[in-house]
Amino acid sequence: VVNIQVTEKVKTSTSTSPEDLFSNIPGFQFFFGTPSTPNDQQPSEQVSQALGSGFVWNKEGYIVTNNHVVEGADTIKVKFYDGTTADASIVGTDVNSDLAVIKLNDYSGQLSPITTADSDNVKVGQVAVAIGNPYGLENTMTVGIISALGRSLPTEISSSTGGQFTIPDIIQTDAAVNPGNSGGVLVNTSGEVIGVTSAIQSTTNANAGIAFAIPSHIVERIVPVLIKDGRYKHPSLGLSGITLTANYATEMGLDANTHGVLITDITPGGAADLAGL
Repeated sequence: VVNIQVTEKVKTSTSTSPEDLFSNIPGFQFFFGTPSTPNDQQPSEQVSQALGSGFVWNKEGYIVTNNHVVEGADTIKVKFYDGTTADASIVGTDVNSDLAVIKLNDYSGQLSPITTADSDNVKVGQVAVAIGNPYGLENTMTVGIISALGRSLPTEISSSTGGQFTIPDIIQTDAAVNPGNSGGVLVNTSGEVIGVTSAIQSTTNANAGIAFAIPSHIVERIVPVLIKDGRYKHPSLGLSGITLTANYATEMGLDANTHGVLITDITPGGAADLAGL
């Protein structure tokens, strides 16, 4: 597990603080320098720095992290547990799974790739360990349990057809996860990766005992494609919906025990629209 340091050049007017620009990004802490303020109040360029986490994918120097950790980065530095650092470049990103792959530039040190476990075998109640760099505190380990399975995590960016993609099969844990843990690992008691920590649910942007990780079976499917092609094309139904509850079913004249999804919106030109739903 590595520490990822990102630098990004941001253009902003004096009426907007950099914190406001990035306040909607979960699990990512920004450290801003003092911006220069020209007398004519024109937009100025500021340099923002941020910290996240990542992990070694293979011995070829590929590092996996969250998309929101490296998105828009101008420079990326990877710091290892022994203090050595290396520059890295973005290889592939996928906003719809919040995964990204970067590659080390001219690094000759020893690399120890992670080992994954099948997240489909994860059970609620089993011990889970989160490893990352919360608030820049490197190599931090926290322990909890798997709180729930099958959660959904909406992405920040809408699709090209106007809908919003939702990451499925998300793992929920009460292991302490804070800003800076993004892109780190959630492992079982054998040290095998079962998920990539991505977001927290909190009113204070700090640990509230509800954290979400992208399951390893999604990571294993998407990361090789990002390495090969730089992007991943997701299938999409092109619809939004809610769970059909007994109250909704009764209002629609259906049996109260009817189960399913009640479609609330169709994306024009999407698969559901073309299918006539």
